[in-house]
Amino acid sequence: MGRMSTRKPLVAVCGRPNVGKSTFFNKVCGKRISIVKDTPGVTRDRIYADAEWCGYHFTLVDTGGLELNSEDAMYRHILSQARAAMESADVILFFTDAKSGLVASDHDAAELLRQTNKPVILVVNKLDNFELEKTYDFYALGLGEPHPISCEQLKGIGDLLDVVVGHFDRVEPAEDKSVKIAVVGRPNVGKSSLVNRILGTERVIVSDMAGTTRDAIDTPFTYNQKNYTLIDTAGMRRKRSIEDETVEDYSVMRTLSAISRADVVLTLFDAGADIAEQDIRIAGHVHEEGKPGLILMNKWDLVEKDSYTIRGYEDKLKERLNFMDYFVPLFISAKTGLRTEKVLRLVDTVYENAGRRVTTGILNDMLAEAVRTTEPPTHKGRRLKLFYITQAASRPPTFVVFVNDAELVHFSYARYLENYFRKTFDFAGTPIRFIFKNRKEEGKQRL
Repeated sequence: MGRMSTRKPLVAVCGRPNVGKSTFFNKVCGKRISIVKDTPGVTRDRIYADAEWCGYHFTLVDTGGLELNSEDAMYRHILSQARAAMESADVILFFTDAKSGLVASDHDAAELLRQTNKPVILVVNKLDNFELEKTYDFYALGLGEPHPISCEQLKGIGDLLDVVVGHFDRVEPAEDKSVKIAVVGRPNVGKSSLVNRILGTERVIVSDMAGTTRDAIDTPFTYNQKNYTLIDTAGMRRKRSIEDETVEDYSVMRTLSAISRADVVLTLFDAGADIAEQDIRIAGHVHEEGKPGLILMNKWDLVEKDSYTIRGYEDKLKERLNFMDYFVPLFISAKTGLRTEKVLRLVDTVYENAGRRVTTGILNDMLAEAVRTTEPPTHKGRRLKLFYITQAASRPPTFVVFVNDAELVHFSYARYLENYFRKTFDFAGTPIRFIFKNRKEEGKQRL
């Protein structure tokens, strides 16, 4: 459906497992993007982040460890992803480890890198005391001068980046105006399969094993002359099933972060399984963050159906998602492509709805009609008076209602106003918020 497009020079970080690629990635990007654990194969996908050095702006891509001779299926997947990163890169950083020295797999990887015909910079990491004599053996790889660094000690990184940016022209940073779409859901509901279906290219690892996508991975692409960025996340498990300091624990934090920075969130359910508490909890996170989105029932091709199946499932969703009855459902199959062509069209719709602004005059006409239709209830002999309304923000649409006493606003009446406004204005797929303020002071309640 779409094609990736990278705006900045791309620098791929490659090498065998545990040579410090992810540590370097995080030091340069200034935030924990890749998961850093002393476990081979933890970085399983291509992880992207923007970086800058001395006025040069570029994108770093961190790849899984190269194990060229491994028969393990996961490492074959990782190798496939690393090859794809190298093919699209402008510059390749080949990381080696001074502590373990030159090993046979370094020679194998060097041979692979020579075939790319791309600029390859040989990096010798873990030289904490900068014993330069430990770099001499690495000349045997035939990749030119070894560049000594210590990621942990922050030694030599600046000199290395000077070499990197010397391989591409100065590029001014471009403002990212793409619509960022996070794909979230429990493990094994088909998030990566949907990402692959949308992109039309095998970018992330798709496996029958739950949890193979460990990080949130950003992929920019263009579709119908519009720019988007897909954020594919790890599946969220219940917190009590996650031990502290585990890879899964990091993945939950990454998913919550992805929801926070997304413009639109696609929440996937497994249509063939019961709606679980964790499905509801994930949708609740999206709602609390004020993000528009879609509820996608994936694997619909596996469900036995009759003419009432969709209606019955929608009734279940309305019951379980009653806190966000504005949700937009879509029954899809990422595997077969069933209705997936509608996803981006609906993304555009809910994104537009979230950005909708209504003039103050129309809002006040609607508020007056709502009050005439159903007057506010009294509380302890006092009646709530609503004076006027204005829109304070969009994404999500946020309305400030000035009243005589914010403490008199009952949740049920605030909900009534929301429903009344939704009948008039198209806010499908997006939460909307009402803030009630005393006419002379700050209000105390928000819907």
